[in-house]
Amino acid sequence: MGEKGAVKNHLHNNLVFDHPIGFDDDGRLKRTGTVWTASAHIITAVIGSGVLSLAWATAQLGWIAGPAVIFLFSFVTYYTSTLLAACYRCDDPVNGKRNYTYMEAVRANLGGFEVKICGWVQYLNLFGVAIGYTIASSISMMAIKRSNCFHASRGKNPCHMNSNPYMIGFGIAEIIFSQIPDFDQLWWLSIVAAVMSFTYSTIGLGLGIAKVAENGKIRGSLTGTSVGTVTQTQKIWRSFQALGDMAFAYSYSLILIEIQDTLKAPPSESKTMSKATLLSVGVTTLFYMLCGCMGYAAFGDLSPGNLLTGFGFYNPFWLLDIANAAIVIHLVGAYQVYCQPLFAFIEKSAAKRFPDSEFITKDIKIPIPGFRPYNLNLFRLVWRTIFVMLTTLISMLLPFFNDIVGLLGAIGFWPLTVYFPVEMYISQNKIAKWSTRWLCLQILSIACLSITIAAAAGSIAGVILDLKSYKPFSTAY
Repeated sequence: MGEKGAVKNHLHNNLVFDHPIGFDDDGRLKRTGTVWTASAHIITAVIGSGVLSLAWATAQLGWIAGPAVIFLFSFVTYYTSTLLAACYRCDDPVNGKRNYTYMEAVRANLGGFEVKICGWVQYLNLFGVAIGYTIASSISMMAIKRSNCFHASRGKNPCHMNSNPYMIGFGIAEIIFSQIPDFDQLWWLSIVAAVMSFTYSTIGLGLGIAKVAENGKIRGSLTGTSVGTVTQTQKIWRSFQALGDMAFAYSYSLILIEIQDTLKAPPSESKTMSKATLLSVGVTTLFYMLCGCMGYAAFGDLSPGNLLTGFGFYNPFWLLDIANAAIVIHLVGAYQVYCQPLFAFIEKSAAKRFPDSEFITKDIKIPIPGFRPYNLNLFRLVWRTIFVMLTTLISMLLPFFNDIVGLLGAIGFWPLTVYFPVEMYISQNKIAKWSTRWLCLQILSIACLSITIAAAAGSIAGVILDLKSYKPFSTAY
């Protein structure tokens, strides 16, 4: 190896490993995340309320296209996630400079105008997810109340109710949880949420199987909703919207880098992240196939937009209550997993812009008996509270769950799941233009863009239909 090589190696080893014990190579506290915690975070983020609209989406596409599209999206998500995981460190997968957020990765690999677009799309999408989750949780809370009311009146009372108090209740819970200062400290909430999402998906699956057994046959057709039940144009719009729902069911790439930043090394973070992605996307796809297909087999063309609250099942009502309660608990956790990156971004920007303001930078230590003191930051308290109040208010104004879900999925899917990971991968690995690899990646990107445009159009058509019969703040079910 020669003397120079030995000296260089010695220097390199000492430089890398001489950081104080308990800290990582970037001077931050030692990261402790493993394949399992990363998978829990991903499953919490992925198996969201999206899983419940899959029976409806499968019904629009039919027995051939439905499962095929779910499988296709899972493959695209897995592939582009591995591309994105490789962008966590610049240049070198073991010792390169870390990118802490999606935006930083885009800045390091693409730079310029694309960073701004990425920021806008990512943070708007996170904001939208918060609204979608508030609506979904209120629907589930109302479903519990309604199923008990139906049960008590033996189905005689139509049990109409207003969704606002439930949204406000969810908002209050989120205001409390949003004071958790940092993503690292959320792991327990993530694990509870992941368990909950398995609970309600399993119940939905079980009820679907029971319903198929009760019907004695598998419902549905090879091509989906028949053109007698809906008009030709409706069929097209709904198929487009179903694509959006399925894309949304997989969207977690917008917080992938943030999750990767909680992992310990060695082995290199990108290796661990690829394993976690394979594990969690595999588990999720299996689940989605089962829930989507069983729901469709049980209800055929009449599959409800939200499997557990569409009142496809009246009995056993206590089981539905457990499932809906699990959804609410899961959404409380998922809301935080999605909003923390947004909170952190705004707080960092504010601290950069006003470094001397005590309101923004000063932490007040509040002693909690038996625990470590809690750092109260006034800016965090005020800004996060306003944020939650704003999402709750918008949810009360726009309570159509299915279309909002489809629209969010469509807007976020192409730029964040496909376009940026592909472009960063091309730039990082210096892939030549017009080479076979470059062409394949571009074809993938263009195909996903066309799906996004179709899905967005379908959802906008749906929202326009909803607006025709709508009065603000007066959503009753």
